[in-house]
Amino acid sequence: MSAQNDTLPSTVALADVLAPAPDDAALVERYLEHVRVEKRLATRTVELYALDLIKLGEQAAQAGVALREVQNTHIRRWVAQMHAGGRSARGIALILSGWRGFYRWLGRQAWVVVNPVDDVRAPKAGKPLPKALSVDDSVQLARFECAENAPWMELRDIAIVALLYGGGLRVGELVGLDTLASAHARGWVDLDAGEAHVLGKGGKRRSVPIGAGALDALRAWLAVRESATQRPAPALFVGRNGTRLTAQSIWQRLRRRSSQAGLSTPVHPHMLRHSFASHILQSSGDLRAVQELLGHANISTTQVYTRLDFQHLAKAYDAAHPRAKIKPSVKD
Repeated sequence: MSAQNDTLPSTVALADVLAPAPDDAALVERYLEHVRVEKRLATRTVELYALDLIKLGEQAAQAGVALREVQNTHIRRWVAQMHAGGRSARGIALILSGWRGFYRWLGRQAWVVVNPVDDVRAPKAGKPLPKALSVDDSVQLARFECAENAPWMELRDIAIVALLYGGGLRVGELVGLDTLASAHARGWVDLDAGEAHVLGKGGKRRSVPIGAGALDALRAWLAVRESATQRPAPALFVGRNGTRLTAQSIWQRLRRRSSQAGLSTPVHPHMLRHSFASHILQSSGDLRAVQELLGHANISTTQVYTRLDFQHLAKAYDAAHPRAKIKPSVKD
């Protein structure tokens, strides 16, 4: 009989088509020994597999079936129960992966005819909301000045924060900026026009307006840039040796800076981009404008910020509406 068959023939008893096998506990133990010795999986991974198989055994026992008798319908029912019980889609996917490997091994031993987990998928995980700072935290970070840094370095870091939050740039777009426009430049800032010209995803160029605060910060940085660093590269943002800052270095500096500024959440560059988009949408309600500013090809990508905007409105309601804190009456 082919191992690819979807179902067993109703006229054939399971015991007639399967090779003799140990009981359930011994099956699990032999499989764990297989992944531990032959596949050489890490101890922690083997422990997680064991927990998943314990859960499988408990479910099978409740259903009154042996592990070799578990069917596709059983697996689907148990997945639905886990999902209804609040287990995450990722958690269910990991459990199914462990079960699938177990039954694949049983099939190679001729102890099952079909793998009951093969065509079962975990529920689709909801797309997480982007993390954005509150307006107060964003302003606090933008206004923060660190006395520990060298003056030139502080002016540079202030300009970086101002441009990430004031223009909604990706960190890759930020590090690609040069001081002057040229045929080789990936991007540059036009101070007179108040715009940043950047090279975004897919090689698409766009122009982003920059606010007065960010322009002032950039002018202050440019005034000391050449004298503060050795042989500066064409890059707008450079380090002590004059070379272009990397995305990783900006991540590290921003994380440290947010901690120094007293923010409870470590900040990364994309969080400032999310904050830019969320705050613009809260103020204007213009989704198309936010799409253009962020350089999204599809409006569906931008629509996630409407969910952030709704969260903002819901918090405002809870904080201010007189009916928000009224508890429902309990009838005897």
